[in-house]
Amino acid sequence: MTGSRPAQAQNAHPCAAEAIAQAGKLLRFHSDNDDRIRIEDRARTIGTIRAIRGNARYDVLEVLGTIYRGSYRMRLIYAQLPGCVLMGQEVLEDAIL
Repeated sequence: MTGSRPAQAQNAHPCAAEAIAQAGKLLRFHSDNDDRIRIEDRARTIGTIRAIRGNARYDVLEVLGTIYRGSYRMRLIYAQLPGCVLMGQEVLEDAIL
């Protein structure tokens, strides 16, 4: 179907909005509620990972954010089940060491 919605919106992961909200919570937690947090308004699906046990697969969504001059990458891991079942999360500062 071609239509008025952009291709990015048509291909968005069903948990994208949930991942953006969760990324904000995660970064606030790690920064002791710093009021300079900014979270991008898009979540990018970067692939899937295999469960530790069994045959389950998880979708990995990435959301970028900043605190003042620091850049951060949050990855939210969702089970491939109906609804948005958050299974894991990580936050990593984008630093040059």
